[in-house]
Amino acid sequence: MGDAGGDGLTYGCRGATAPDLAVWPASPPGFRRFETCVPVGRGEDVWTAAADAVLRWEVKRRSGFTVAAADGGGTAVRDGGRYTVTAGLGRLAVREPVEVVAVVDTGDRRGFAYGTRRGHPVSGEEAFVVHRDDEGRVSLTLRSLTRAAPGGPWRPLFPVLLLAQRAARARYLRALP
Repeated sequence: MGDAGGDGLTYGCRGATAPDLAVWPASPPGFRRFETCVPVGRGEDVWTAAADAVLRWEVKRRSGFTVAAADGGGTAVRDGGRYTVTAGLGRLAVREPVEVVAVVDTGDRRGFAYGTRRGHPVSGEEAFVVHRDDEGRVSLTLRSLTRAAPGGPWRPLFPVLLLAQRAARARYLRALP
């Protein structure tokens, strides 16, 4: 089966989680849309630590995943970088091929979105963005668009994968100081 995105992604709406935008515009049809925002803290030190952490995959790592570069590059977030995100251990590990599809790195907003590649258990995009307001309050926003994988062994397990996704999101929301 060919890739829906034409560039290795399993979907065709690259960057649809819009991590660079404070207000998320309408999403493409056919996806489960999720967005939430939690406070992280306040002040320059909190901002620096959280912004650096999110651009090093620390939200995923601190939530029990490992992240490895799959394209010979480093593990720091980089636009177009391909990675393997792994959940679990040994024979029970699930390897998720992903590609960073958008990076935002401004004075008050830092983060990225990654899209799923063939072999990922689901299809869609997930974004992790740290931002601060004029009063120095720092927050983490999670956004995702999810649907069943276009094919493969994971497709019939989609309802179970949605439960796993919910558990992972709960960990993401507690991952930053």
